[in-house]
This record gives sequence, structure tokens and C-alpha cells, in this order.
Amino acid sequence: MGLLSVAEECSTLQELELQKCSDNVLRGIAACTNLQILKLVGSVDGFYNSVVSDIGLTILAQGCKRLVKLELCGCEGSFDGIKAIGKCCQMLEELTFCDHRMDDGWLAALSYCENLKTLKFQSCKRIDSNLGLEEYLGSCPSLERLHLQKCQLRDKKSAAAMFSVCRAAREIIIHDCWGLDNNIFSFAIVCRRVKMLYLEGCSLLTAESLESVIHSWNELQSLRVVSCKNIKDSEVSPALATLVTTLQDLTWRPDTKSLLPSSLVGIGIGNKGGKFFKRT
Repeated sequence: MGLLSVAEECSTLQELELQKCSDNVLRGIAACTNLQILKLVGSVDGFYNSVVSDIGLTILAQGCKRLVKLELCGCEGSFDGIKAIGKCCQMLEELTFCDHRMDDGWLAALSYCENLKTLKFQSCKRIDSNLGLEEYLGSCPSLERLHLQKCQLRDKKSAAAMFSVCRAAREIIIHDCWGLDNNIFSFAIVCRRVKMLYLEGCSLLTAESLESVIHSWNELQSLRVVSCKNIKDSEVSPALATLVTTLQDLTWRPDTKSLLPSSLVGIGIGNKGGKFFKRT
């Protein structure tokens, strides 16, 4: 009732954050018809345990159809709840999942978010453990940016499905994610429209794996590799060195011992007779 009163009195309210949120609380949000930015915090380990399920997500979707940016923290739900958001909130451009508790099979519902431009996963212990039939997975046709931060990416099927759903992405940012090894990263090869790749804290990746993926990205313009200790200068092939010289933007600091400068354009690396990186 309190939220409903706020919604009725503040008819032009555009941004709202709800902590310790639940399905019952969300019954009052339907009146926030002009809401554009919303952050819902359900469960937070060690602090409180509130439930936001498909019921709350469906109520939200039917009432707040002008949402542009939505962040779901510690929320439950499943395919049905995310599908409702995708079908009702057609203006939604940015969707963030933080430490989500979604039921298996929810990832396929992202394909209903037809105008989604940015998809973020933060501090998620998993993405989707049981995906169902691959032919129903779909993709986000308007997606421009996939951002992963402090997530567990150990499950191969889950990672493959995530990259498949995000195969239209132009930017991929992966920051301090656990379990991102060469095999998991190889699934990113399906994202053939990538223009910018930013890797930070990806300690299991090697130069060979990086090269095998980005060589299939013909539109790549920007590459940033920071604090990825297994990507070593001594293992950078002439083919990879040649590739990076064509980029518009390069930041190369995989470890503190790296000798590569931040920009390699014009110094002849990878060209016949040119010098290659050697440790001194």
C-alpha cells in the first residue's frame, strides 16, 4: 500500500530502487506507469531473504511497460517471468542480473527482449544449469554489449548457451570471472560481430586461445587485455602480432612482466623481416 501511494502521488516517477523486495511489495508497482529505471533487490546473503519470483516479475512487466533499464539482484523467477518482461517491456534496453536465483531454463526467455542492447551478469554463481532444447534458445537480435563481472563460468553448456544468445554483441567485457578457461572462452567464437573485447583478471586464458577466437572476428577494432597472467608475450604468434597492428585501439598489460607497448601500430611487428617480442 505504501508503494502504491507513492506511485499514485508521484505520477512522473522515473527511477526507483527497492531493497528487501518481495512479490507482495511489487503489487503496488503497477501504478508506476512512467518508471524507466528500476533496481530490485530480493535476497542478500547474510542480510535478508526476500522472494521475487515469476509472480512479482509478471506484475512488474504488466505495470511498468516503459522500463528502459532493469536490475534484478538476488531475484528468483524462471522462463515465464523473464518472458513476461521481454514481451511487455518493449522499450527495455539494459538488463542486469546480480547474484540471481533463477530456475533452470530461464536463459531462453532473453530472446523475447527484442530491443535489449546491454546484458550484464554480476556476481552470479551460475548462468543457467539446465537449458532445455537448444532449438528453443534463440538470441537477442539488438544486443550490443555483454558484460560479465565476478561470475562463475565453469559450466560449458551454460557458457555456450550464453554466448549463443548474445551472438549479436558488438562489445564483450569479461572482468574477474572464475572458471573462464580456454575451452569456455572458445564458445565466444560465435559472436562474429564483436568490435571491442575487454579482458581483465582472466588468469586461465592463454595467447593461443585469444588468437583462435579473435581471428574469426573480422570487425574487431579494440582489444584490451589486463591482468591475464597466462597470456604471455613469448607465446604471441606472428599472426596475432600482425592482427593487433590493424586495430584502432590496443591496451596490452596481461602481467607486470609484459614488454609490449600499448600501441603497436607502425612498428612492423609481424611483417617480414620485422622484429618480434623477445625478453631481455
